[in-house]
Amino acid sequence: MNLTEHYNELYKTSSETISKGKYSIDSEIKNESDSRFGITLLIRPNEEIKTNIQSFMQELKEAEPEQYFYPDSDIHITVMSIISCSEQFTLNQISPNDYIQLICKSMVDVDKITIQLKGVTASPSALMIQGFPTDETLNNLRNKLREDFKNSDLQQSIDSRYTISTAHSTIMRFQEKLHNPAKLIQIADKFRDYDFGEFNVKSLELVYNDWYQRKSNTKVLGEFCLR
Repeated sequence: MNLTEHYNELYKTSSETISKGKYSIDSEIKNESDSRFGITLLIRPNEEIKTNIQSFMQELKEAEPEQYFYPDSDIHITVMSIISCSEQFTLNQISPNDYIQLICKSMVDVDKITIQLKGVTASPSALMIQGFPTDETLNNLRNKLREDFKNSDLQQSIDSRYTISTAHSTIMRFQEKLHNPAKLIQIADKFRDYDFGEFNVKSLELVYNDWYQRKSNTKVLGEFCLR
């Protein structure tokens, strides 16, 4: 997949949808009884990247203060959704150590992952920072994970919702009616090609998480350090 073309098309269609007021509101964000949980392998950007993202988020907050903004602790890039969030899944259904061992096997040839976060894209219900891996290491790891989990007896739902191929990070979701959709897109346009920075991934985390990756609901099951 050409990530630039994918992000561009996503932004074009979604920004037009938002500007016309046809965006989607996520009604589950405020639902305190939301019990959708799953297992995710993820990457967390470094502090410098998160500081750079804050300048963008601050402008968004001033324009749309009632929306849901990801705190620094929750900002992430999904490597693989191993078990998609659902009300049917609970942690006691699996043995985390089995998953840790399989991921270690999948990562045996992974030496270095570098990701550049540059520009902004959107969906009809959210704004995201665009991520660009600098080589094929992340894609190769994802393919190895797919293969190894497929050949195992472990519970998994990899690619059941969609086949992950991007490296974006969601930073804002719509939980209320927007005050000024056109203003929101104007701010997004301003940061459309903004360079938030490049970082070398120090580690990956395997987590038990809710739909929004809230820190308060997240349990780290394993951490995998890169050389």
